[in-house]
Amino acid sequence: MNVRPVDFGVIFPESGGFPKRAPQRQAYWLMELKRWKAHLGVPIVVQPKHFPVDPTAAAHLICAAPEEKRMALAGDLMAALWEHDRNLADPELVAAIGARHGVSGGDKAAFERYTQEALARGVFGAPSYVLGDEIFWGQDRLDFLDRALGA
Repeated sequence: MNVRPVDFGVIFPESGGFPKRAPQRQAYWLMELKRWKAHLGVPIVVQPKHFPVDPTAAAHLICAAPEEKRMALAGDLMAALWEHDRNLADPELVAAIGARHGVSGGDKAAFERYTQEALARGVFGAPSYVLGDEIFWGQDRLDFLDRALGA
């Protein structure tokens, strides 16, 4: 699996998505988070204090990591936000999480390249999984991705 952080601040305007959703959609999204939390039995802060957050520093850090460390690093970054209610825009927090994985710095050029590659492939939302020429968008499409992988 290749982890490719992308800038949805660039992708949404190009793909017709909007970073600010209507109140009805926001309310539904919160209800869905609660459903997924209960269904999966995972600890999640449904309304983190620091969301939405500027994920640039975290994304650059992931891009700087060797591929084999990216998923675990991304998981710890997401847990900081969604489980521990921490601010991913805090450079000290991002650096500390990176240090636990032996990763420092960031790779802005890779982040920009991955964003352009995602646009060229037709990615429009998160999370997106690309297998060959197919895009699987959303956690509720993982069963389809598993089938495509032959899992």
